[in-house]
Amino acid sequence: MDEALMAKAFGSFFAIMNPFVNLPIFLALTTDFSVSQQRLLACKIALFSAVMCAVILIAGQQIISFFGVSVNEFRVAGGVVLAHIAWSMLNGSDAASHHGSDGEKGQMSDLSSLAFYPITFPMIVGPGTIATIIIYAGHVSSESGLIPIGIVIAAVLLLLFLVLFFASFFGKVLTETMRVIMTRLMGMILLAIAVDMIFAGATALLPGLS
Repeated sequence: MDEALMAKAFGSFFAIMNPFVNLPIFLALTTDFSVSQQRLLACKIALFSAVMCAVILIAGQQIISFFGVSVNEFRVAGGVVLAHIAWSMLNGSDAASHHGSDGEKGQMSDLSSLAFYPITFPMIVGPGTIATIIIYAGHVSSESGLIPIGIVIAAVLLLLFLVLFFASFFGKVLTETMRVIMTRLMGMILLAIAVDMIFAGATALLPGLS
């Protein structure tokens, strides 16, 4: 995996799992929690997210193959999902497929499973993240090629953990304007990446397009 592809992968994962975009949701769901409880929750979220990403990275190709879906078909479908999420970000709204519906978030806000649902899934490791992992894993030809992708994902998850661990601090520093600007910027970047995924998959499936 060359440096250009790694940089693109980092941009993709950072945009879809953006810690600063997920921070306001984390703060809203933990509004009655103490700082120590928030930090314990952040540790659990990081652990659950890492385990989910590792499983998808290693077994994602086999899972979609079991259902008779090719990487290029999944690339088109994943690109559409990412485009939907990106469009929601650009319009200042949450995509229910990625963040969970209001009813789902409200129902789970007071349960011990909050760390996994809805924060880890579907907020952080949702359909967009899953699709992105499988798509980038499809670029490698051997198991050793998954290591650079794993490093990129680990770097993004480390940033996510640090932001959530110090959520009380970042919540005071980041103004609403800064959050809006970052959400719109990440939405535009993610939309561009989604278009590239859809075009690459469609070109592979329909060679006449190239």
